[in-house]
Amino acid sequence: MQQPAAGDRSTAVPSLYPCQASLAADLYCTHRVIEDPEWSLATVPHLTELCLQHIVHNFEKNPILDRLLPQHQRKVMDRLSTGLPLAVTANLISDEDYWKRCCTERWQVCDISNYGDSWKRMFFERHLENILKCFIPNSTDPNQVLELIPLCKDYVRKLEVDQFLPPVQVDQKEERDDLSDTGSDFGFGAVSMHHYDLGVLITALPHLEELHLTYGVKDCGMNFEWNLFNFTHQDCCNLAVAVKMCHNLKVFKLTRSKVDDDKTRLLVRHLLDHPCLVELNLSHNLIRDKGAQAVGKLINRSRLETLDLCNNQIHHLGAQALAQALAENSTLTSLNLRLNCVEDKGGEAIGRALLTNTTLKSIHLGSNNLCEPTATLFSQVLAQNATLANINFSCNHLGLDGGKQLLDGLADNKALTEFDLRLAEVGQETEYLIHQIVWANREAARLGSLQHPPAKPL
Repeated sequence: MQQPAAGDRSTAVPSLYPCQASLAADLYCTHRVIEDPEWSLATVPHLTELCLQHIVHNFEKNPILDRLLPQHQRKVMDRLSTGLPLAVTANLISDEDYWKRCCTERWQVCDISNYGDSWKRMFFERHLENILKCFIPNSTDPNQVLELIPLCKDYVRKLEVDQFLPPVQVDQKEERDDLSDTGSDFGFGAVSMHHYDLGVLITALPHLEELHLTYGVKDCGMNFEWNLFNFTHQDCCNLAVAVKMCHNLKVFKLTRSKVDDDKTRLLVRHLLDHPCLVELNLSHNLIRDKGAQAVGKLINRSRLETLDLCNNQIHHLGAQALAQALAENSTLTSLNLRLNCVEDKGGEAIGRALLTNTTLKSIHLGSNNLCEPTATLFSQVLAQNATLANINFSCNHLGLDGGKQLLDGLADNKALTEFDLRLAEVGQETEYLIHQIVWANREAARLGSLQHPPAKPL
């Protein structure tokens, strides 16, 4: 057998294999542990943090909040979902930041200045309004509204509902066929078109101060039908009773709802001697002279300060009734009769009332087919009345002589600060001279307010 030569180290190499194999194995194990995807170097959260996480995840079943420290309440509020049921959050969470998140995640435009700078009030008012706008009588479950009342009643102060949906009409021919198949002997009548009755809701909102309503359908598109815009007599009865029971109501607006004389008289009958109502808006309706006469009675049997009857069908008889009430009134400060047809008989009656009235500050008689006789009488008003600050005669036919008489009446007037004579045919020069006098009055009033600012309420 051949022996290895001297200095030949080939025999020593095998002796190193066991050590190298062991070292390689150790390196492999260490490397495998470090790159394990389930390995984490993060520290274990504090027990407090784990508890807060548990409270947030189980808030719907176990809403713990008041017993937490203020700093812990803040952390919980910041993590709570805005999709929690209102039955859990409504009367428990008062944090404005939470309700801000609820609003901004639901609506793109959020101006809290219209809601008393309160995010919570904004959420509940708009949430309730959306339910009312989508409510379909005989189809929508009334509990959607009834169950919300105890949750929102302490936060709703204003409701603006610009749509009321009528009941769904089913094709009567198809239903007759169905009834004939079943052998039914029941008659088939017209489908009731009455809208949702606000009575239960309004009377259950103790802080409601403003109610803005329009009975109609928005964005009906190709499904347009006239009966979608029908404010029925039963609707009016229900609304009148509800408004009468709403003792804290200050502002009531019922616009673009086809309110005629009969419905106006019904509403007024329930509004007489209302303890808080200061603003009534019945603009863009179908009110004629009898309706205006009813409103005239309301002026002196209420605390009304603002009355808007714009775009109705009031003629001189209605205007004369309003003027008679105005002559005896001591609370109304603003009257809007724009887009009616009171003509000179009505305009002169209102002018005579303003010779004795000392409270009205603003009157709008634009687009009423007024001519020179009305301007003649109002020149006397401008010379004697020291309260009226805003007059609008735009879009009438006062004429050049009428404009000159108004200019003469303004000679010693220091109260008028707004006078709109656009398209009143008074002449460019006269209109310019009147504008100069009115501008001087406005500047004098501004400087006076700077020198003698109004006292701040205590």
